[in-house]
Amino acid sequence: MDIYSIIPPIVAIVVVFWKKEVILALFLAILSSEFISLFASPDTSMWLTPINTIEQIVNVVSSPGNARVLLFSLLVGALLAFIRDSGGVAATVNLLVSKGIGKSKRQVGALTMFTGIAVFIESNLSVLTAGILARGLFDKYKMSRARLAYIIDSTSAPVCILILLNGWGALVLGLLSNYELAETPVSILVGTIPLNFYAIITLLVVAYTIAKDKVHGPMLEAEKLCKTSSHELESAAPTKARFMLLPLAVMIFGMIAFMLWTGQGNLIQGSGTKSVLYSTFLACVVAYLLLVWHKRYTHHEVVQLGFKGIGELLPVVTIVLLSLTLGASLKTLGTGVFVAGLVGDYLPLVLVAPMLFIAGGIMSFTTGTSWGTFAILVPIGVPLIQTLGLPPSLVIAAILGGGVFGDHCSPISDTTAISSIAAGCDILTHVKTQMPYALFGGVLSIIAYIIASYVMIS
Repeated sequence: MDIYSIIPPIVAIVVVFWKKEVILALFLAILSSEFISLFASPDTSMWLTPINTIEQIVNVVSSPGNARVLLFSLLVGALLAFIRDSGGVAATVNLLVSKGIGKSKRQVGALTMFTGIAVFIESNLSVLTAGILARGLFDKYKMSRARLAYIIDSTSAPVCILILLNGWGALVLGLLSNYELAETPVSILVGTIPLNFYAIITLLVVAYTIAKDKVHGPMLEAEKLCKTSSHELESAAPTKARFMLLPLAVMIFGMIAFMLWTGQGNLIQGSGTKSVLYSTFLACVVAYLLLVWHKRYTHHEVVQLGFKGIGELLPVVTIVLLSLTLGASLKTLGTGVFVAGLVGDYLPLVLVAPMLFIAGGIMSFTTGTSWGTFAILVPIGVPLIQTLGLPPSLVIAAILGGGVFGDHCSPISDTTAISSIAAGCDILTHVKTQMPYALFGGVLSIIAYIIASYVMIS
């Protein structure tokens, strides 16, 4: 069944680029995955495939972590509606421009990237904060939402995987702590920072596009189209910047507080899904109170506004749900393990790290999850370190970088969907415009891992 396990992600990718319809692509991929899995149970009727597909979706929703992600995505819609229709977005844009912070495209891009870096504690919070803050500024200077989605998506995960004082670091530390190695898990993790070439290159490319105010490929077409159109979502007249800035501040500092609380005082051990849900809910409550207190809207109008915002995001939240479901189904099918096996046992030592990077990229691309990629590949990479004497930090860095690389390219990634939500950009447009930049960084990273392997192993 191993070779058949790659059929579902191929179905998803083909349908996405053929029909330009993500929801249909994901559903057909889940359906095919459940159909293939029935081969392992010959006594089960193939006609149960639709039923099994529905049950797989139910199982995903039943998971507390997944349920929190879905609720968080819905609450984002309400929060965006509150701060948008309150006039807070337009007021914040005017405030930043008057303070000399957002007076040019370069300043707007730098502010967006800096915000994404500063909120490194959680990747979803990073893209959400930077996306909400920069939307109005990007519209003001006729910069495309695709460009915004690229900046926040290509800043959040690379920063999170480099700084590692967050759930990402906790995950990798947990995976490494299961093995006896010459170095401690913390020292290995610190050693991955200068060797995580994809994350470093990606951040440098983002900085280049901001400093030079230049975009290339499909992104250039999106920029040209943006100059002849406008977004109607942020059309409310300016009121007070507090309608936007106060809920955002509550969300950011609430995230830190909830991470400390859920981690019992340890920031790294905190629950990212719980904290981002709680902080977003708290931000919605604060936005609601501001609107009612200042008599911008009545209670009933605010509730209607919130449900309107939730409704606007339902298609994207459906994509997040189906992405999570496909990931769970592929895990059962063993797609990730099969892709990891492509690394092989007879590679020259200098090609192990580059091939782990490539395998991580393929796995993350086809399954839509970088964390799932880490969970599968780290247990494969550590024995290679132990038996072949490879540099631990180099091997782990290649795995981490490959996971982020594939996630950046994947149209079925939940991170891609959430970045699209934050920027207000069509998900397929985001994938199409970001992919050339991700592929450029990926190719340079492969070359860098080959060179680093020659230097560190020979």
